[in-house]
Amino acid sequence: MGMQSVAVACGALTLCLALTTATNPGFVVRITQAGLDYAQQQGIAILEKELAQLKLPDFSGKSGKVHYSFSSLRIPSFRLPYSRITPIPNVGLQVSISNAFAELNGDWRVKFLFIKGHGSFNVKVQNVNMKIILRLGSDTTGRPTISTSGCTATISNVRVRFSGKLAWLYNLFHRIIERKLQKTLESKVCDNVARSVQNELQKQVRTLPVTARIDDKIGIDYSLVAPPRAATQSLDLDLKGEFYSLAHRSPVPFSPLPLAFPSDHERMVYFGASSYFFNTAGIAYHEAGALVFEITEAMIPKEAGFRLDTSLFSAFIPQLEEMYPNMPMKFRLSTPTAPFLTIGEGGISFQPIVDIQAYAILPSSSLAPLFLLSLTGNVSAVINVRSGRIVGSLDVGRIRLSLKDSAVGTFQVHFVQSIMNYLTSSVLLPRLNARLDEGFRLPLPDRIQLSNILVRFHQNFLLLGADVRFQPQG
Repeated sequence: MGMQSVAVACGALTLCLALTTATNPGFVVRITQAGLDYAQQQGIAILEKELAQLKLPDFSGKSGKVHYSFSSLRIPSFRLPYSRITPIPNVGLQVSISNAFAELNGDWRVKFLFIKGHGSFNVKVQNVNMKIILRLGSDTTGRPTISTSGCTATISNVRVRFSGKLAWLYNLFHRIIERKLQKTLESKVCDNVARSVQNELQKQVRTLPVTARIDDKIGIDYSLVAPPRAATQSLDLDLKGEFYSLAHRSPVPFSPLPLAFPSDHERMVYFGASSYFFNTAGIAYHEAGALVFEITEAMIPKEAGFRLDTSLFSAFIPQLEEMYPNMPMKFRLSTPTAPFLTIGEGGISFQPIVDIQAYAILPSSSLAPLFLLSLTGNVSAVINVRSGRIVGSLDVGRIRLSLKDSAVGTFQVHFVQSIMNYLTSSVLLPRLNARLDEGFRLPLPDRIQLSNILVRFHQNFLLLGADVRFQPQG
């Protein structure tokens, strides 16, 4: 009894460890049944073209005293009018095709005793039913893979019609020919399906980006953290969803939280971008030194009505005018720590801390440090999708300033509040929003376009929904 208790405890501990060490995705892609149906339509169109190019071997044989041969078999058409794609949990996808039909043409030769003849023939193939199992997985790079793990094809109706002077000989051996064509087609159809999956479908799947380069400093890791998961009405791809520095990738000091993905099925595809996903962007850009901005006189709009020089601040910082009279200034803004945002049903918000170092530009062009301010404020974000990219813009609420250091004496920071408000809203924010408007690429295969965009906020993640359209190569 004691050993059983130990075994149960060890088993429970093992289960807990497995659960706690499981990798949560930072980004989730869900393809709904509507999306799978659309993919099936596109795939069936490709499969029809592939099957119409099916190569059938010449064959010959003997039936009693009749010697026959068939050659130059061609398939002018192969139609798949009824098909259905269904997710199979723990396996992948099942494609069911029913009542397909095809037409074959070719040449025949026959010899019966001393009689010889030749001509052409036409074959009507009807009631073709197929069942294809597609197994989904991932390779060592985290890229999705797809392969055919099972295929059955049955044909219940094959009819051959001969043309030529001795077509009456057809009645002597037509059933043998029909059975032979039926077996050949059933075998070749599945061979061609497997080849089409390998050459066309797998090729398209491999265009799904595992990494996406944003600029010369930052990339996004979209690799799979687990094989694709098929559910009853959807297919989920759990992606790492992590920004990283191209120069040096360092571990993220926190892990993604589980995403409580809703059971929405209004759109063909959904993207779940977690707060982890966005926060790794802040870490990557901070570590790359990309969250440093400068404000100079040249950036001040002409309609501002002032120049960025020491005279602008001399009224409330007397020592500034005495030490650096009428000298141009510049501000350098930097983040002492990476910004950390939160996502809730109300949207995306964060409270960044920004150090603002003011400098006087001396006649020698060297910089003299004047004072250091700390800026905090409430920032909200607006998110959208355009051309397959997540784009956004920021809106800054009331900012708060405090004086951290000064080389020109102490002063009341509320005197510079209005100036900093203007520089933040009219100089800094437009530049940040211009960069955010460029956006970053969603994990989409090539030639996929999104429409009918939906944006919703949930606890800990942003949900984007869209319908898709495949753009064939022109």
